[in-house]
Amino acid sequence: MTEPPAQDGWQLVEASDRDLDELMTWFNDAAEVDIWGGPRFRFPFTKSTFRKDCHWGRMPGFRLDSPAGEFSAFGQMYQRYGRINLARLIVKPGMRGRGVGKRLVGLLIEMGPKLFPADELSLFAYRHNAAALGCYKSMGFVVRDYPQGARMADQCYYMTRPV
Repeated sequence: MTEPPAQDGWQLVEASDRDLDELMTWFNDAAEVDIWGGPRFRFPFTKSTFRKDCHWGRMPGFRLDSPAGEFSAFGQMYQRYGRINLARLIVKPGMRGRGVGKRLVGLLIEMGPKLFPADELSLFAYRHNAAALGCYKSMGFVVRDYPQGARMADQCYYMTRPV
């Protein structure tokens, strides 16, 4: 499911198995993996454990390509708590601080309702991840009450926004 190119040349495309190898190189240590994939994501990882821990092929995953065709960011989404939940959002090292995260989130916001019926989007973000929180707030996400029974309420914010 490839989407047509965005007006500015950035393109969100369905991630494929060939993207997995490059994505795995974007992490240097357990802390980086934890902030992206959560505490249950194993590190060091193998290709097999990485696939399993990020539910590769079991939930929609997308790569963001720059106008030059460079794999620049990645994100997944699925339904959770009656919303379209964005998950495992990451910008390629070296591309950070250039608005790439906002492009990724914006295109995922557009894509989500095409895949899942819901009136709101949601995501979880570590409270100490200032860069991510700034990005999400700038895209209209607001902190909401933490879902009852969800893990890590003392470490993460739960954020939502209308579709």
